[in-house]
Amino acid sequence: MKEPDRMKAARLHQYGKPNVFVYEDVEKPIPASNQVLIKVESVSVNFADLMRRRNDSYPYPTPLPAILGSEVAGTVTAVGEDVKGIKVGDRVFAVLPNGGMGGYAQYAIADIRQTIPIPEGMTVDQASTLVIAGVTAFQMLRDVARLQPGESVFIPGATGGVGSYAIQIAKVLGANPIFAGVSSESKRDSALQLGADYAIAYSQPNWSKEVRSLTDGKGIDVVLEMTGGGDIFDESLAILATFGRLVVYGSVGQTIGAVEPIRLGRANQSLLGYYIAGQFQGKPREAVQALQDLSKLILSGQIEVKISHILPLSQVVEAHEILESRRSTGKIILKPWLN
Repeated sequence: MKEPDRMKAARLHQYGKPNVFVYEDVEKPIPASNQVLIKVESVSVNFADLMRRRNDSYPYPTPLPAILGSEVAGTVTAVGEDVKGIKVGDRVFAVLPNGGMGGYAQYAIADIRQTIPIPEGMTVDQASTLVIAGVTAFQMLRDVARLQPGESVFIPGATGGVGSYAIQIAKVLGANPIFAGVSSESKRDSALQLGADYAIAYSQPNWSKEVRSLTDGKGIDVVLEMTGGGDIFDESLAILATFGRLVVYGSVGQTIGAVEPIRLGRANQSLLGYYIAGQFQGKPREAVQALQDLSKLILSGQIEVKISHILPLSQVVEAHEILESRRSTGKIILKPWLN
């Protein structure tokens, strides 16, 4: 039976609050010669989606109308003429481009170079969280900061997508102690259950003093930082130990940070950056290796994929409201075929 030429999608026709999404019928995309068409069974909601919806500063502009969603998992239903190694019927997950044709839809097209078979034993919901949250956390700690056994680490947004992965990965890598940054007191228990030794509410003023006290004034060896500037960035820098590494991977604060270079030099500290799209474009072999290594840890049970909410795609507004209000404790998944 011939598949329909149209599909359901959650689309943006303007920037703004979560209610700007329009759930509507659109034309189903056709894969080019180097692309595959995926029947999307699971799409992960990431903070970058919120930034693009609001038209916040982001590495790439989002043209309208737009379908967001950069991380999907599902089944291949069509392949381009030049595609090798992936066939119709294969279960795959993929990272989609930053343009307007994303995964908040029943079907999505993906470049074959960013399409990977789902490992045996892994669910589509697990797979749809692997790259942007999982690989980001894994590469920042192991490959960028080069976290060593016995070193301390501070992980912000500890109960969110990246954070929930990062705490568990830090544990596997032998970090000790692990400090979790949480946005509210109510999330302390969740962070500790993930494996953190301490949970710090950075909504409190001067939280860096508490961290310094708990480390006997030494500070933290590896600090992850997702605001890119403002008070949280400044206090993250304040807790960095001598010879420490601070890894910036976001700009959710929408504020430009300022750093005095000689301050870093005197303390032999390093300020590092991480952007996952750049990793897959510039160092694809290393990024894919990290993905494979992380998959093994998940399949072996050493790391659990934390999923907070599973919602139908038609409830995309609610999904964005949950993430924006920081009510999630794990990943939020949208299901395009769930009624």
